[in-house]
Amino acid sequence: MIANLSPEMSPEKTDLGQMDAESLWHPMVQHKSFAKTPPKCMTKGVGCHVTDTDGVEYFDGISGLWCVNVGYGRQELAEVAYEQMVDLAYFPLTMSHEPGIRLAHKLLELLGYDGKVFFSTSGSEANETAFKIARQYHTQTAPAGAGPRYKIISRYRGYHGHTMGALSATAQAERKLKYEPLVPGFLHVNPPYQYRFGEGMSEEVYNTTCLKELEQTILYEGAQSVAAVIVEPIISGGGVIVPPEGYLRGVREICDRTGILLIYDEVVNGFGRTGRMFGHQHWGVQPDIISFAKGLSSGYMPISATVVKQHIFEAFLDDPGSDSHFRHITTYGGTPVCTAVSLRSIEILERERLPERAAEMGDYLLGRFQELLAHPNVGDVRGKGLLLGIELVTDKASKAPLDGAAVNSVIQHCMKDRVIIGRNANTVPGFANVLILAPPLVITRQEADRFADTIRNAIFALPPA
Repeated sequence: MIANLSPEMSPEKTDLGQMDAESLWHPMVQHKSFAKTPPKCMTKGVGCHVTDTDGVEYFDGISGLWCVNVGYGRQELAEVAYEQMVDLAYFPLTMSHEPGIRLAHKLLELLGYDGKVFFSTSGSEANETAFKIARQYHTQTAPAGAGPRYKIISRYRGYHGHTMGALSATAQAERKLKYEPLVPGFLHVNPPYQYRFGEGMSEEVYNTTCLKELEQTILYEGAQSVAAVIVEPIISGGGVIVPPEGYLRGVREICDRTGILLIYDEVVNGFGRTGRMFGHQHWGVQPDIISFAKGLSSGYMPISATVVKQHIFEAFLDDPGSDSHFRHITTYGGTPVCTAVSLRSIEILERERLPERAAEMGDYLLGRFQELLAHPNVGDVRGKGLLLGIELVTDKASKAPLDGAAVNSVIQHCMKDRVIIGRNANTVPGFANVLILAPPLVITRQEADRFADTIRNAIFALPPA
C-alpha cells in the first residue's frame, strides 16, 4: 500500500526538474544554473551506458563515481539483494551473519594474509576507522612512559574522505575551504608527481627525493609521535598520479624502520580498477591497514571495509571489562544485504576476469591517449588499467594548467557527444586541469574507440593559443 502523498508530492506533479530544484541539494556544484538547466536525471543503466528521462543514452566514462566496476544493470546482483532482504535484511555485526562472515573471509583470501575486517558504509568511514585503529594500537603497545603516537602523514593532492578526520588527511585545499580548523595531528608531504616536480631527474633520483622528504618530515616531527602514513597507491581524484617504481617499497621501509603503520587507501584503486584486483599489487608491497569501498560492491550497495593485519588486531585483545577493545560502531556497516551483494560482485570480477580486462583495455586506451601528446595543450597522459588521466596545460614549456573554462569546454563537448568524463575538481586552486577517465571494466574495444575518439575530438576543438 502507498501512503497518502502531500499535495506537493502528488502523482500529478511530474516535472522532475522543478521538484529537483525545490527539494534536492546536490554535492560539489553551484545550483543557480539549475533554475534554467536542471541536472540530467538518469533512469536506467546497462553495461557502460546510462539513459536519462528524455531517453538519451550516455557512455559513462567515470563509472558513476569511480565505482560501477562490473557495469550497470546486473540482474544477478538485484536478485542477490532481493533474496537476502527476504531472508534477513538487517542485523548488526555486534553479533554476526553469514554474508558478513563470507565476505570478510573472501577479502583476506584475496589479500593473501591473516587479519580482520571491519565493515562501514563509505570510504570516508573506512579511513576514519583506520585512523582510530592506528592511534589506539600505538597507545596499547607503547612502552611505559612513552608519549602518544597520534600524527597521521598523507600527501598533497591525495583525497581520503569528507568526514572531519578523513578531510584532515585530505590534502586538497579547496575541499577544506571554509571548514577549517580541522582535526589536529594531520601532516602532509609532496606527492610523487614526476611530471610537475621531477623534471630533469631520472625516476630513481626523483624517487629518492620524495622518500627523503617523507623521512625528513618524520625526523622533524619525531617518529615517536607519528602513528601512520596513509597513501593511495595511485592518487586518484587528485589527478591520477602514478608513483615511481620504488616509491611504495621505500615508504614501507621507512615505516618499518620507524615503527609507523602504513595505511593504503584503495577506495578507488581496488577491485580491478587498475588492472589488478588491488592497486598495490602492481608493486608487491603490503600495508598494515587497508581501506576499501566503491568497487567493493561496484556501487550497487553502500559498503566499505577496513582490513588490518593480524598483529594489529591482537593488540586489541584482552579480558572482558577492559577498555582495549575497539569502541567504534556503525549502524549500517556490513549489513547482510550489502555484504551479500559485494560477495557476488567480487565473484563477477573473478568469473569474467575483469581485472585482466581492465589491464588490456587500459593499455589500449593509454596508447590511444598517448597520441594526444601531439596536441599543444596536452602535457601528460598517465594511469594504470582503467584509471587514466590527461593533464591539460596552457603550453608544454611552462606546464601552466589550462584554465577551468577551457577544461570544462572539453567536458561539455564530450557531454554533447553523449560521453560523460570527469576532472579533478575542487582540489588545488588553479589546478583542476586533469581529465579523469575511469569507465566500467566491462568496456568493449568498440566502446573504447568511441570513447577515445570523442575525447580526442573534444581536445582538438580547443581554440588555438
